[in-house]
Amino acid sequence: MNWFRKFMVGRYGVDQLSTALLIVSIFFSILSRFFNSGVLNILNMIILFIIFYRIFSKDIGRRYQENNKFLKIWYPIKNKVSSRIQRIKSLKDYRYYKCSNCKQKLRVPKGKGRIAITCPKCKMTMIKKS
Repeated sequence: MNWFRKFMVGRYGVDQLSTALLIVSIFFSILSRFFNSGVLNILNMIILFIIFYRIFSKDIGRRYQENNKFLKIWYPIKNKVSSRIQRIKSLKDYRYYKCSNCKQKLRVPKGKGRIAITCPKCKMTMIKKS
């Protein structure tokens, strides 16, 4: 294992883009088994080649830039999905409203009857049922 460690010195290694490409490759591999498609197999091999090229590349700056471009696309999607999941999980305990003035999302506990909700951003007060 020491020889591999020496071999990887100065190389880029695994990052988030490589991991995402690996997941896509596994997905294409499963699809190609179900549909027996040569096109999916070729696409899978191309993705695997790109993964290994990125991992063993010595052009660290360029791989870093590629990963940053991927993360600029990935993080907004990930944050939106995780906030939706969190909102769905808390639906039985909280009601969600949107401020009519500044469009800020407001969360209030359920079961309190008619309450006055004050927006923390613009200080507008509205009366809603929780």
